[in-house]
Amino acid sequence: MKVWVDPERCQGHTLCSMIAPESFELSDIDGSSSAIDEDVPADREANVREAARSCPEQAIIITES
Repeated sequence: MKVWVDPERCQGHTLCSMIAPESFELSDIDGSSSAIDEDVPADREANVREAARSCPEQAIIITES
């Protein structure tokens, strides 16, 4: 599975980094999120999916590889 954050949608709510801190990092400038690595290890998939479901802006995009 792959993940990325749409920078046009992300508003910096920070929920993704609270749910999956090993998969998302926040910008020091505006608090927006980005994926640390687009390839998600199997043991992190559940947290990344939960982060995507929790995103108020639906900015987290998941694709199955």
